[in-house]
Amino acid sequence: MKGDNHLPHSNDVCEEDERGPLRRCLVTRERLAPSSMIRFVVAPDKTVVPDLDARLPGRGIWLSARRDVLETARTRGGFARAARCQVVIPSDLVGLIEAALLRRVTNTLGLARRAGQAVSGYAKVREWIVAGATALVVQASDGSPDECVRLLSGARTLPVVKPLDGAQLGKVFGREHTVHAALRAGALADRLKQDSERFAGLADVAVLRTPEVSGERVEQADR
Repeated sequence: MKGDNHLPHSNDVCEEDERGPLRRCLVTRERLAPSSMIRFVVAPDKTVVPDLDARLPGRGIWLSARRDVLETARTRGGFARAARCQVVIPSDLVGLIEAALLRRVTNTLGLARRAGQAVSGYAKVREWIVAGATALVVQASDGSPDECVRLLSGARTLPVVKPLDGAQLGKVFGREHTVHAALRAGALADRLKQDSERFAGLADVAVLRTPEVSGERVEQADR
């Protein structure tokens, strides 16, 4: 993480409006694309709520989609400073967001399958790749890296995401186990890639690559 673990005062970050192409992370102060970040808002009951679609009303608190960044904001008073009030933070905030992102990934894949925008199985995925019809490849997190390399022969620049294991991926396609899936270009592929990237940052695993606890925490605002 850049800097010295100093959390900026809310005036440094949260007075900025939410227009323009970039947002500033409350913790790192980096200006990043919203697609690589997570927006939070404070609910009327003062609970910090993740806004994964970045559509909820209210002033947003933006954080890089990284486990260390979220934990720093959670444990060092960042949310309270940004909100300028006492806030309630679920102690397993990162885990809750991970679970929500996985639900989004599963739902997006299901939508793509039903819309004819996704296929599964090595042979079908390879057929789409050869035909130039693939924008994103999904490989089971417990699948073989060598097999993925063979699958991508001649198309090594295709992005590959790995947010689900074989059983989870298979369930989306009505099978017991699936290792590979592919999506056509479009909004669903873009959404899946974005959510997989954010999940990768929170889970601290290489979910995206191109081959070559219950409880609450209460924060007091600075006075």
